Amino acid sequence: MDVKDLPACPVETTLTLISSKWKVLILRDLMTGTKRFGELKKSLGQVSQKVLTAQLREMEEDGLLTRTVYPEVPPRVEYTLTGLGDSLKPILDAMWVWGEAYQTGLTK
Repeated sequence: MDVKDLPACPVETTLTLISSKWKVLILRDLMTGTKRFGELKKSLGQVSQKVLTAQLREMEEDGLLTRTVYPEVPPRVEYTLTGLGDSLKPILDAMWVWGEAYQTGLTK
């Protein structure tokens, strides 16, 4: 995404980059290390292959992850967070803490 296309508000910019449920969950899964497409699909559950592919491509275009294709038969493709993608960890950690507190509050 080009800087001139970004919203003026920093919060809106962040939401633009991680705006879908799937992108946040992809980030969560890649925070622990490199994953193959099949591992991500299995972890995410209900996501279709088409949607997962589109989300991964968008995240790669935005500089959040890298895609590495190995010249094997069948081809092996791995996804890894970039430094920019990894810099979202404090945001995901805060979402985890908030969600956990919310869940706990619902059980009281």
